[in-house]
Amino acid sequence: MAPRKNFRNQAKKEVKPAAVVNKNGVKVEASVAASGGGFSGTKIFTWFMVLALLGVWSSVAVVWFDLVDYDNVIERAKEFRFNFSEVLQGKLSAYDADGDGDFDVEDAKVLLGLKERPVSVLLREAKEESAVKEPDAVPPPDDDAAVPLPPISDDFIPDDSRDEATHPYEDENNAIDMKGELVEKAQPQQTLEESKQYKNQPGSPETKETEAESVPEPEADVEPEVESVPELEAEFVPELKENAEDQPKDKLKEKAKKKKPKLLNKFEKTIKTEIDAAEKLRKKGKVEEAVRAFETLVLQYPQSPRCRYGKALAEDGLAEKMLSNDMLQKAIGTYKEASELPNATPDLIKATLKKRAERQQFLGRMRGALATLEKLVQIFPEDMALKNDLGVAHLLIGDNNSAKRVYEEVLATAPSDGFAKVHYGFILKSENKIAESIPFLRDGLESGDPGTDDGRFYFHLGDALQRMGDDSAYKWYERGHQRGHFASVWQRSLYNVDGLKAQPWWTPKDTGYMDLVKTLERNWRIIRDEAQSVMDKTTGLFVPEEENLREKGEWGQFTLWQQGKKAGESCRSVPKTCGLLERYPEATGCKRGQIKFSVMQPGTHVWPHTGPTNCRLRMHLGLVIPKTGCKIRCTNDTRAWEEGKVLIFDDSFEHEVWQDADSYRLIFIVDVWHPELTQYQRQTLSPI
Repeated sequence: MAPRKNFRNQAKKEVKPAAVVNKNGVKVEASVAASGGGFSGTKIFTWFMVLALLGVWSSVAVVWFDLVDYDNVIERAKEFRFNFSEVLQGKLSAYDADGDGDFDVEDAKVLLGLKERPVSVLLREAKEESAVKEPDAVPPPDDDAAVPLPPISDDFIPDDSRDEATHPYEDENNAIDMKGELVEKAQPQQTLEESKQYKNQPGSPETKETEAESVPEPEADVEPEVESVPELEAEFVPELKENAEDQPKDKLKEKAKKKKPKLLNKFEKTIKTEIDAAEKLRKKGKVEEAVRAFETLVLQYPQSPRCRYGKALAEDGLAEKMLSNDMLQKAIGTYKEASELPNATPDLIKATLKKRAERQQFLGRMRGALATLEKLVQIFPEDMALKNDLGVAHLLIGDNNSAKRVYEEVLATAPSDGFAKVHYGFILKSENKIAESIPFLRDGLESGDPGTDDGRFYFHLGDALQRMGDDSAYKWYERGHQRGHFASVWQRSLYNVDGLKAQPWWTPKDTGYMDLVKTLERNWRIIRDEAQSVMDKTTGLFVPEEENLREKGEWGQFTLWQQGKKAGESCRSVPKTCGLLERYPEATGCKRGQIKFSVMQPGTHVWPHTGPTNCRLRMHLGLVIPKTGCKIRCTNDTRAWEEGKVLIFDDSFEHEVWQDADSYRLIFIVDVWHPELTQYQRQTLSPI
């Protein structure tokens, strides 16, 4: 094969130049010699032409044989050009946090948390988000639709400057019990029921405590259904979910026909989108942003009741988040402002004032709540539910007579109102009108009306029947147990921690408090002598007290510790006894119990009853025990006291006492924490 250069030279039809001799005597071609030994311009041109021809023939081959998908190449080029132009035209605008259309230093401050986002941006985003429908989302309801929300978790301790009642539990049964937590779950943190301390009211089984249940709030984009919200009755009577099977058909139909509340006036319908945007922030839990958004709306529309109501709800939510009573007080004021603005719809006035009264009660402002409810009843005199709430407000301040008058008015207008019936029966029983109370309590429970399904009503109906000698009491106790109000037919305490060991009688070893029991039994004579030294020499009684547990006879007590607090004046009278107990925090620190002397005179009978909580056990140390005639029954097991010996039982189970001896019986009662309660629970459970 001929050399390649010859082929190239032949193609160009060049003449081979003559050889020349260089200065070293070596022959070289003339072209090389002329170029100093490198490529000449002609050769460079030659190479260029060869490459060009190769490129042309390659292109022809690519096109002819369809080796490249030009359509795909063109599309990719377009896509690249589009994406690149996006960057050039402001792709960083996604990080525009202050709404000025670009990304700059101010945006960085917002993203780093050094500056708050403008309200206008928040409202705009909320509007845009609410305008976008998810593919499978349910369409938003119309202006007047109502979807009640879950209750607010009001888990902060309310202020109440008033002193808690500290008198012993036995005499607390002559009035209405205003406490209502049904079950206290064993949880690692303090529960709402444990933190809410309203004004103590005497009454139901030996205790005083009120459970507050929050009022449902409006969804974003919709308004609350005022008629269906059992707000204030829940302050007194915590309500369980209603079972539709237990409701008469006509009652269910009546509920279905309830009108939706109208919270927007004519003007506010024109700004509904803005209200909904702010409300959406609140519903998402962005309460700080919601407060700012509603504040902006109030500035823009100062005469809008709905905007101000939204501001109050947002402040309410912020108070919960901050655990701030001051913020809640601000919300209470804003509720009032909203209700007093002109052009507020009747439904908004009702919802606003009911919410205000409920929050006042939460803070312990019972008389303020009463005034708010009285105003509501004046505005809506035909609304029986509001009158029922007013009756509860009277009960919360201990004004049973006024409450009784209110419920008599309700029953005169609506004789089948179950809520009014159970409360009216409750009041009659507190007046010791046992027989008269039974039909009201029974009919009210059988009505199934909201607010009637409460353990205290089952408790008091059964108790009233027992006192009348009617064995159907246990039918109602069983029904209360089936409804989840009682742990069993025998164990009917209402303020419980789930999961604690439950048995009527305990041994010292069972409790783990052996040292305390030994101290009491070793020193029983010292304790007896001090007890006798403070007894009234004339009557043979301690401080007289009125109770509602005795069928007959005399029963008195002398208290040393109540709700975990030492009664200093009493302990000064019996210093040795108090000194013995100081080193036993399971007793002196038991906030759900007492330490006291108890004396019972001959001829006394104590009705079957139960204590208020399963969180304690009760020790009885016999001090002066007649040889015969004194006994105590717990469930179906009856026992007798012995001098110098300790009996231990769980008084959340039904128990009954007889004193048929010919002289007084004197015992020392020491309540202790249930041994299975954790230290944290002992510290955080509310007093009883």
